[in-house]
Amino acid sequence: MESAYEPKKYESDIYGRWEASGFFNPDKLPGARTKKYSVAIPPPNITGSLHMGHALNNTIQDIAVRFYRMLGYKTLWVPGTDHAGIATQNVVEKELAKQGLSRHQLGREKFVERVWEWKEKYGDLIIDQLKKLGCSCDWSRLRFTLDDGYVKAVQTAFVHYFKKGYIYRGPRIVNWCPRCSTAISDIEIKYQEEKAKLWYIKYPLEKDSQKFLIVATTRPETMLGDSAIAVSPKDERYKNLIGQKVILPIVNRPIPIVSHRLVDLAFGTGALKITPAHDAVDWQIGQENNLPIINVIGPDGKMSKEAGEYAGLRTKEAREKILAKLKEQNLLVKEEDYPHQISLCDRCGTAVEPQVSTQWFVKMDKLATPAYKAVSVNKIKIIPERYQKVYLTWLTNIKDWCVSRQLWWGHRVPAWFCKNDNSKFIVSIDKPKACPFCKNCELKQSDDVLDTWFSSALWPFAILGWPEKTADLKGYYPTSFLSTARDILYLWVARMVFSGLEFINKIPFKDVYIHSTILNLEGRRMSKSLGTGIDPLVLIEKYGTDATRLGLIMQINRDQQAIKFDERTVLASRNFINKLWNVSRFISGQKEKMAHPEAEIKIKPITLADQWILSRFSFLEESIQNRITKYEFGEAARELYDFTWHELADWYLEMSKSQIDNEKTRENTINCLRFILNNLLKLWHPFIPFVTEEIYKQINPEQNDLLIVTLWPKTSKNLFNISAEKKIETLKQIITEIRNYKASQKIPLNQAIDYKIDDKIKLDSTLKGLAEKLAKVKIYE
Repeated sequence: MESAYEPKKYESDIYGRWEASGFFNPDKLPGARTKKYSVAIPPPNITGSLHMGHALNNTIQDIAVRFYRMLGYKTLWVPGTDHAGIATQNVVEKELAKQGLSRHQLGREKFVERVWEWKEKYGDLIIDQLKKLGCSCDWSRLRFTLDDGYVKAVQTAFVHYFKKGYIYRGPRIVNWCPRCSTAISDIEIKYQEEKAKLWYIKYPLEKDSQKFLIVATTRPETMLGDSAIAVSPKDERYKNLIGQKVILPIVNRPIPIVSHRLVDLAFGTGALKITPAHDAVDWQIGQENNLPIINVIGPDGKMSKEAGEYAGLRTKEAREKILAKLKEQNLLVKEEDYPHQISLCDRCGTAVEPQVSTQWFVKMDKLATPAYKAVSVNKIKIIPERYQKVYLTWLTNIKDWCVSRQLWWGHRVPAWFCKNDNSKFIVSIDKPKACPFCKNCELKQSDDVLDTWFSSALWPFAILGWPEKTADLKGYYPTSFLSTARDILYLWVARMVFSGLEFINKIPFKDVYIHSTILNLEGRRMSKSLGTGIDPLVLIEKYGTDATRLGLIMQINRDQQAIKFDERTVLASRNFINKLWNVSRFISGQKEKMAHPEAEIKIKPITLADQWILSRFSFLEESIQNRITKYEFGEAARELYDFTWHELADWYLEMSKSQIDNEKTRENTINCLRFILNNLLKLWHPFIPFVTEEIYKQINPEQNDLLIVTLWPKTSKNLFNISAEKKIETLKQIITEIRNYKASQKIPLNQAIDYKIDDKIKLDSTLKGLAEKLAKVKIYE
């Protein structure tokens, strides 16, 4: 073995060997494997590149997959990417803008062709990056959410929901991005604190125009669409006004005063202006009070014709003119500073305008119930357990799901409209041959595409071939395990659960592991745009893949919500990997001292040191297997680290040197070292696969086996030896005490001295001899 491990020299070649072996494919694994273990990768966007969250999540999945593969399971890890509708469309639109073009100039068909061209060129970059991370996915089963088979799955699901009455089309309030001209989901919104103003406005009472109800608002421009004033039923100040009317300033329209439980007594004056077309809470209050919906802001972000004289103005321009008129009419009481969160489109940064828009919705009441039950009765376990409450709370308060988007890239809604009456449509996968409504038009397919989350909700079974009854679907569904981030627990995880139960009548996975969120060292969210992000590919280039993986895993705990990432842990992991390499070099170098190095490794715990290290290693084998099955990845890595560095390298290697010098113990000691190293590499392999694979190859040149498919070591409980462990702990205590004494007296560690130990400590001749050799002392009792 060379004097140092150089990741760049080995990693590409090792991954090539893995791929060439075919062992990522469960159908090509050696041996009879009856148990199955499957994982569906959370599909990264085709616009994405590897970030720290990806690196952690995929390392966790790879650890689990490699562990169960070595445990003898037929393991399948299905990789894939998501078409990421709005994100990908924005990327391509920006490319077109550089050429002075827009998608509207190209038209839908030509634009979609351009997106496919972009996807073919750039869409698989993250796949190459996942390979660089060491992910042992079955690349022969790589899926994409716009594959022909996947498109069929999405269309089948939509038609199924519609026929059951779960999908409807109609006007409801949605998150609307004026720049992207589409409805967007909650996860596509980011929040930013803004130094805003709170304006207090007088609304004259209809019965007595000299009396006023004062309302506070951050958006005076929306008052043109007010349908009511709402107060809390608990607010004694306004009880006598409920049922009366006020005159809406500027518009001069009478609107009612209603009471509602959602009104916050502490906000402003406790009286809330209700604009159902432009606020989600107002929409709910409007629906429950049958209030009219007046849309005064159009889909382009400008004031609509319903805004009268302000039509066509930007909202900020309209606001200034409205405030000026309120001052003129002596209806503006005051303004005050009011910092609050504004909603921005995560893709383009434009302020989101809640809008009433005609969209496709999925009714959630009947779908939510079985998804709730699956987790509440532990058919699906969410780890850590605290996230179970988050999941269940969302399903308890769930609203109907807006599944349509006004984009050109994505799964087009399989609905066909009559050209002569666009209120009439047919939902069908295939285009009907004739219009059943007007009898003489060619039906036109809906321009809307489906929310990306609608297609990804089908992921665990659509990637296995559903709606066809494939062998993969039969053999690997439900999947065994899902690792994901907490921010998509309900947006994705819950939707996969109710989709699996609806279409397959089975849960989609048994365990959901919510991994820690990675923050920077200052505790801030990692973000490239904020300059707080760290590129894992830079770490891989600097320290190697194994060090990057281990540096991430060493920082997590199963129950830890977030970690402050410290690059020094990656540096320490690189140093550890070099330590493991050097330990392996030392052990490998001892083979030449054996009479029969090619013989099968047989061990006998002859000496106390042998008994101790073999006992410690046997307990380690049992512990690591238990920890991985319990998703205690960080704890397992730290336990392996401590054994390798502190017990094997610091203590047993030192003890073994004198045993190797002794002809009677030489052969057995070297075999003990070889036995432990070979099996320790197996325990380490899921965490640091590259270096362990290379060491295994170099110390076993006579074998052709890849470490990736060697079987996980079985715990040798007959080697457990608590007595030996207690004795060696006493020895370590004495030696540490002597070394500390030498250091305090500035005596060289290798200088022999006389030393009297505590009368309470009893040493037998073996322990005494070991202590004298290792600590360079003459012990007196």
